[in-house]
Amino acid sequence: MDNLFEQVTPHFKLKELMCRCGCGRMGIDQDFLNRLEDLRVAYGRPMIINSGYRCPDYNARVSTTGPNGPHTIGAVDVRISGAEAHILLHMALMIGFNGIGVKQHGPHEGRFIHLDNLPGHTHPRPRIWTY
Repeated sequence: MDNLFEQVTPHFKLKELMCRCGCGRMGIDQDFLNRLEDLRVAYGRPMIINSGYRCPDYNARVSTTGPNGPHTIGAVDVRISGAEAHILLHMALMIGFNGIGVKQHGPHEGRFIHLDNLPGHTHPRPRIWTY
């Protein structure tokens, strides 16, 4: 499938952001993608996406947020740790992400920062939490 390597922004390919269950969906809206690209440019280094869009069925299987969690609307988990995580977290706040989850314990390959930009109807935004 050649379109897997299609650029959805100058720094991110469709393959990095689409659902990992095999359904081939990628439902992240353009506003979120633009903000993610702005973050990547400001950060100035590659950002490894552990998890991007998730279809509702896949999200219900892998997350406690069920079929309507942030990844079904527009969210990413960026693999990052240590001082780099601090830098990325600061930049994400400056660029305007209003949902930031931080997991910085355990093996380094399992550490990440979750980023979303959801409306604040269920929780006041901005919001930062830990896993």
